[in-house]
Amino acid sequence: MYIRRTHTRNSATGESYHTHRLVQSKRVGSQVRQETLLNLGRHFAIDQEQWPTLCARIEEVLSGQNSLCPVECSDGIEREAQRIVARLLARNTETLPSDEKDAKPQGDIQSVDISTLELSRPRSIGVEHLGIWAMEKVRFVELLNKLGFTGPQQSAAVGLVIGRMAAPGSEQSTHRWLRDQSGLGELLDADFEAMSAMQLYRVSDLLVRNREEIEKNMFGMIKNLFSLSCTVTLYDLTNTYFEGELSKNAKAQRGHSKEKRSDCPLLTLGLVLDENGFVRRSEVFAGNAAESKTLEQMLNNLGAPEGSLVVMDRGIATEANLSWLRDRKYRYLVVSREHRRQFDMEHATCIETASKQRVHIQKVASPDGQELRLYCHSERRAMKEDGIMRRFSKHFEAELQKLHDGLARPRTTKTITKLWERIGRLKEKCHGVGQHYQINIVPDIDGKNATAIQWEQKPMDGSLLTHPGVYCLRTNETGWDEERLWRTYITLTDLESVFRSLKSELGLRPVFHHKEERSDGHLFITVLAYQFVQIIRRHLHDKGINERWSSLREILSGQRRITATFRRSDGRTLHVRKATNAESGQLRIYQAVGLNPSPGGVKKMIV
Repeated sequence: MYIRRTHTRNSATGESYHTHRLVQSKRVGSQVRQETLLNLGRHFAIDQEQWPTLCARIEEVLSGQNSLCPVECSDGIEREAQRIVARLLARNTETLPSDEKDAKPQGDIQSVDISTLELSRPRSIGVEHLGIWAMEKVRFVELLNKLGFTGPQQSAAVGLVIGRMAAPGSEQSTHRWLRDQSGLGELLDADFEAMSAMQLYRVSDLLVRNREEIEKNMFGMIKNLFSLSCTVTLYDLTNTYFEGELSKNAKAQRGHSKEKRSDCPLLTLGLVLDENGFVRRSEVFAGNAAESKTLEQMLNNLGAPEGSLVVMDRGIATEANLSWLRDRKYRYLVVSREHRRQFDMEHATCIETASKQRVHIQKVASPDGQELRLYCHSERRAMKEDGIMRRFSKHFEAELQKLHDGLARPRTTKTITKLWERIGRLKEKCHGVGQHYQINIVPDIDGKNATAIQWEQKPMDGSLLTHPGVYCLRTNETGWDEERLWRTYITLTDLESVFRSLKSELGLRPVFHHKEERSDGHLFITVLAYQFVQIIRRHLHDKGINERWSSLREILSGQRRITATFRRSDGRTLHVRKATNAESGQLRIYQAVGLNPSPGGVKKMIV
């Protein structure tokens, strides 16, 4: 066995170049012929003086002599030898003599020495198997092909997305996962071990450049797959933070971080989803982008039919945005920005949630009849907010008591002006609870120092303290009843779960890239991963499987593909590569979507 460098020419372009082949000499009758075992490509990275060592190591692995690795065999040679052996096995070449082929009994019974058994190259396969299935449902690879992605670029794109589903992290960590831990390359017939991290980065750039077309085509396929209607559109934003300084990314700006990482530059991700949680459009904004100013950009050219209902949170529901929606014949259902709370239980309708909690809804029409306001009272929310206000009030009163007690001790603040300053700072820290207290400082005879601090709680009407659990929804959809409007609004909470999934389950945060396009690519890969996760979960939900993606991923990650190596009775070596048997949880998932529980089939080679 040896490596041969061959000069060749591209018949299509006329380009002349050198390629490398792994070759072995084989005697056929009285002649010796050279047989090409594997094309190693034009960019073969091993230096020529190391080729004999590499070939010797390949022969040792193939013959089952893994323990005899030469001392001078470097890590790079060992990794390349293992990669080449894996590719040879993946080709499923079976080198049996002609008489043995004819006599091979049904069932492929082999005589082997059990004591020589070796198990090697364990690679994860479960999430990869399910991810490819989800991509086939929407013809993702066909779409990439139409967009001009080459074969290797298509494999890299699939690897980036499934890597984000299976092992969330940066593109660099995805490259290591594809190279060292995953069996995805076997399912795609792709050699990720020979693929550089830069190739993944460049494919990430390509995905971003084709984002609009990819999202449009994918949602169209998803819409047909699940027979979805597009009558409800959800819109919201979240942000993620960077590690490091981002001088080359104009979008990386400091702002209000929802993860409390305002010490870092931020990026803002806007998502438009349908009521079933599938992404219709995504956009990356600057980290300091005002939520209210992004709506028009996101909904323009979306193709939502006239009269579609747009559901938004209060941060986006400005009067200007609502006016813009009305002008374009959109309906809207938003959380009202009004601060004063009100509720009349006598005129409210009671509904029961899926978790058996009660919500009371009071419907109030505007004077012109063009809008409705739904004043909602949630018993669970009331208990939570009441507990929060009691805690804040207790802390506020305890701090006032400390100030009062200090008046009787030496070396404490007693000056009235200083005490009012401290009370003012205390009000700032107590989340608005100070407005519900009437505070009086009793002066001494001179009027400069205080002798006592007195307070009394006087709740302000229409506030969180007097109306816990109350919130207001605003809509121009006047034909729906209270329950339908409320249950439609609740779909907005599903969007919050989408953001939680993107961040905690699919590696949205943090971002390590310095270039704008690379940062956008990181976020878009996560959005694509979410789309395929949602396809999987929607199918599994119909079969009664409702686990979170993190739980499903953990179940599937236990299945591996492994190579078993035996010494045969005739002295040759048998290599068999197959997946471990699917356990009960894995089998339940595979059966729910109609997948073969043995991904990749069985590969065999006799040397």
